[in-house]
Amino acid sequence: MQANIYGILIAASIGIGVILCVREEKERKLPKDTAIDMALYAVPSAVIGARLYYVAFAWDSFKNNLVSILYVWEGGLAIYGAVIGGLLGLVLLSKKKKISLPILTDMVVPSLILGQTIGRWGNFFNKEAHGGIVKQPFLRFFPVSVQIDGNWYYATFFYESVWNFIGFLFLYNNRKNMREYKGVLTLWYFAWYSLGRMVIEMLRTDSLMLGSLRISQVLSLLLFMVSILILTRKFHTNKIYFLLAIGSIISIVAMAYENIALLLIAAIILFAVGVIVYKGFKGKENGQTMAI
Repeated sequence: MQANIYGILIAASIGIGVILCVREEKERKLPKDTAIDMALYAVPSAVIGARLYYVAFAWDSFKNNLVSILYVWEGGLAIYGAVIGGLLGLVLLSKKKKISLPILTDMVVPSLILGQTIGRWGNFFNKEAHGGIVKQPFLRFFPVSVQIDGNWYYATFFYESVWNFIGFLFLYNNRKNMREYKGVLTLWYFAWYSLGRMVIEMLRTDSLMLGSLRISQVLSLLLFMVSILILTRKFHTNKIYFLLAIGSIISIVAMAYENIALLLIAAIILFAVGVIVYKGFKGKENGQTMAI
């Protein structure tokens, strides 16, 4: 039953995403069925990418039963793998239909992050992607924590779902005024999602690891830095480098020592960087050059 609910949520995410993309297709006056083609190209490649990414970093769980690699309905899909796989699918579609790749990615990122919002609830039903045991009795209530097999764990899936939903509202409400700048909405997706994921990942107990490193944390920091640096060059907020460097250094130290308090401080600094860059965008949109 739990596996069925997980599959239903994934299907619902895809369905809602297609509906949003169809609407975006009409608003952008793109060729008919572009949104359907996006789903046909990106969804299968995203699922394959998500599974292969997960299996690659959790090989010990599959090496004795290779058939279980196919059991995607049981969980074990990595979002960064899905993004890589889906992006490859869109690259192929872009070449076939002669549509700019940034236009396609800008179309899909609001749907993607909304799908992540819904999909995280699949982790609730599968009893996965949670944090460590909650020791303080006064924190043993949902949505702060979730009860699994008699124990209370931090409900990290819920934290990420909320973060993603706020990100969806931001992307969806800014999609029209960012259309002039191809790829910018995509960059904001990476900046927003990766910042939240970097923090929440430290609370989880099932992180994919490479040695002592949490893969998703390292990748999240890199994605945030690259996205913000590109946005900075576009919108002339070139004096945020110091803050970005400080936030990044603190993040690295926090990740090395598994210090959540220090990581939260870093995240606040990096969030402030994002706000400054966004104000730079609004200033350029209003015909001004922002001096920070």
